[in-house]
Amino acid sequence: MKVDVIETDITTLAVAAIVNAANESLLGGGGVDGAIHRAAGPALLAACRALPEVRRGVRCPTGEARYTPGFNLPASFVIHTVGPVWHGGDRDEPALLASCYKNCLKIARELGVDSIAFPAISAGVYGYPPSAAAEVALTTIRHADWAPGRVVFCTFGPRMTAIYRALL
Repeated sequence: MKVDVIETDITTLAVAAIVNAANESLLGGGGVDGAIHRAAGPALLAACRALPEVRRGVRCPTGEARYTPGFNLPASFVIHTVGPVWHGGDRDEPALLASCYKNCLKIARELGVDSIAFPAISAGVYGYPPSAAAEVALTTIRHADWAPGRVVFCTFGPRMTAIYRALL
């Protein structure tokens, strides 16, 4: 497995699948989620709406993942996952974040993708400390039972890029 850290807009990457740091409704939001929805076009929202709710307003519980086509994106698939909101680390946040990465890889394997790009899940508005989030991401990928031939950690900004590169 080749691991890259690239500071760019995840919606521009030519990989088989990109990961969306979504909210539980999967109906779009801010940050990476909003950027992916805008770039993919309205068909992405329609595909997300078509995913069944597991309970009212929740299509993807925290730590789980779902997928849709990529529509107008260079990526064939969008794998949506919901990271934990940071509450100080005593509400199972590390395990939930690791579960995001594991479940994304499980779907990637089922889809037969050869490359995947991850954003810094939970490290934005969800408040997860960036260094801790990156450590969970890299550790989970390194110890995964399976990963595609290429894994990209797509960062937004020099601070996150430096954190990921230092941990690699």
